[in-house]
Amino acid sequence: MTSVQSGSFWQHSQSYLDDEILIKNLLLSHDPDRRRLNSGVLLSAVENIVFHATASEDLVSDNPVNANFKSNISNIELIESPEPLMHTIYKIAHEMLCKSPGKEDLHTRTMASFDLLGSHRWGAKAALALAAFAISYGEFSLLIQLRPHIPLAVSIANFKQIPSNMSMLKPQVQALRSLSKTMVDLTKCIIEFEALPLAHIGPDMEDLAVMKPKIYVTAYWIIRSTLVCSSQIKSLMAIKPEQAKYFKLNNSANFSYFSRYSNITIAAWELLSLDNRLSSIYSHLRPQVDAFRRQTEAKMHQKLLSLFKKSHIDNQDVLQMLFALKDDLPLKDCSTQEKLGVSALKSKVVLLLISKPDPLPFEQLFFLVNQTYDHPHNDKIEGSYAIIWVPISFYEAWTDAEQKWFDFISNSMPCYLVRQPWSLNSAVVNFMKQEWNYGGEVIMVVLDSEGMITNLNALDMVFIWGSKAYPFSLSRENELWNGEQWKMQLIANEIHPILTQWVEEGRNICIYGSENLDWIREFNAKMKDIKDAGMQHEMIYVGKNNPGEHTKEILSIMNREIQSNLLSFTKIQLFWLRLESMRRSKSRLGNNASTDNVLAQVSALLDNNNDNGWAVYGKGLSTDIVRVEGDEIFRCLNLFRQWGENVGRLEFIDALRTVLEPPLVDGPCNHTQVVPYSEGLVQGNMVCQNCKRLMKKFTIYE
Repeated sequence: MTSVQSGSFWQHSQSYLDDEILIKNLLLSHDPDRRRLNSGVLLSAVENIVFHATASEDLVSDNPVNANFKSNISNIELIESPEPLMHTIYKIAHEMLCKSPGKEDLHTRTMASFDLLGSHRWGAKAALALAAFAISYGEFSLLIQLRPHIPLAVSIANFKQIPSNMSMLKPQVQALRSLSKTMVDLTKCIIEFEALPLAHIGPDMEDLAVMKPKIYVTAYWIIRSTLVCSSQIKSLMAIKPEQAKYFKLNNSANFSYFSRYSNITIAAWELLSLDNRLSSIYSHLRPQVDAFRRQTEAKMHQKLLSLFKKSHIDNQDVLQMLFALKDDLPLKDCSTQEKLGVSALKSKVVLLLISKPDPLPFEQLFFLVNQTYDHPHNDKIEGSYAIIWVPISFYEAWTDAEQKWFDFISNSMPCYLVRQPWSLNSAVVNFMKQEWNYGGEVIMVVLDSEGMITNLNALDMVFIWGSKAYPFSLSRENELWNGEQWKMQLIANEIHPILTQWVEEGRNICIYGSENLDWIREFNAKMKDIKDAGMQHEMIYVGKNNPGEHTKEILSIMNREIQSNLLSFTKIQLFWLRLESMRRSKSRLGNNASTDNVLAQVSALLDNNNDNGWAVYGKGLSTDIVRVEGDEIFRCLNLFRQWGENVGRLEFIDALRTVLEPPLVDGPCNHTQVVPYSEGLVQGNMVCQNCKRLMKKFTIYE
């Protein structure tokens, strides 16, 4: 960081000795306890009041103000405080408006406010004082803006003796507005500085020793300015027209005076003088806070890199650095609404679901729950892992719409989540983007029980295998694929309980797709003829990849005409989601379709744009699967009488294969194949993979 310089303001605007005395007195009043205020959210609420209080240049305009709120008051928390937030604010407001005996001096009143706020941090002191001021400022501005439209506002304004002609007060109100905005900007600097995780990265102590006194003095001038502003608002409500009769404003908006001693003129100049002082402080403080932030982020990034390279006895150091730099209870269990610390995740595998504030489409979120917490296998590993939703704003700062959506969906998420994601350290967010390749698309980063990264994106394996993928590591993903083959169980498992049951029972299953309604009708008619002939099979319609409104229309027609469709539109979406996950998972592991049969088959289904449809035939857990496309399907079905005779000996799939893949040789094949014994195989038959004919069976004893 560039060394913090002793700026001209700090040396020339007041004596260095006076500053030292002031700082000592401020520190005597400063006794922070464990209470914590969400100062940033409170300041946003104040900024919102200031914005709407001054939204209209013409205070008597007939144009209604557009209310586009930028903050959510419900997100403001005052933790471990003996009194509610509003009680604290009202006490400060009372201190501002009521001059107690012996406290008429402005400096004395300012220090009394610091005594009242002694238990809070510096940013919270300034934010609370601004909130107290904003109440009276907002009420005053609200009356002025509503008076032309609402009779009640007229009555209250008259009762408070607010002048009916506000033009004479415009210079004072404009100065008040400017000073209010400057106070908000300065308070942001203090809050941002205090939010930096300096204790975790070892800052330059000399720079810190120079910076802290500036923060104390800045807080002093902010609170002193709120007292002045509150007093002036109180005076404005009781001003008499003759007090300002000598004042007027020219077209260039500069002040002109007929009376040098006009009360309004003096008041406006007092506000402008404070605004100039605070603006000077801001011009020096802002770049210094930014310099601290840049240095802190760079050091935090390096510390995170180092942290993930080291071995740990548990995951607490890692989770503390990611989520608990500002808050001891950074998480929430959505099922109970309980606030949690990272200690609740000790010894667990942690899955970080990182996304925008809208995590996943509803059907995918539903499927994620079904594949994890509701998965039958989850009973065996319950409590061994936890999913944490980590929402990250699409923008540099959280928008009102994002916060509202987060508040809405956070109450229905089935997992843990970061309670106040807008408070995540910017260095942590940047680390996730740079090192974990988060770019807006949902990822699921896996940390093992010791805090080490074992998978940079386990979302696909969760969609494919659910909780069977535990502990969700990259090595586990490879292990699962090594045990998989292209079979009906892989294609359709977990999509629907009945479909899973059919697979386990070993039924013949036909999964087919098309968006050509005529083809669907003809295909179902021919398959019905085969079923009527005694060849049992189950039909599953899945549309095509990226199903849309047309698929919904087809489903509606099929439900009326055929009445044989098992999967809903949502289930069809999940079918294709799993196939997409399979392709991404295989590709991420370095496989390609030319050498990997599963990837080749999955890609063929995903990339199929044939309007004439396709069908995949399989049976239970068997790896014998047939995929047929286009006109080839009807050619096979039209020859049913020819291959149907073989069903009794060869089973449905093998009999169908005799038409699709005729014998490759005329004479004897002499191919042999040794198959390990398994229950039920003794009565079965096999088709030669070379000549496509029924093989003779012999039993070998070892």
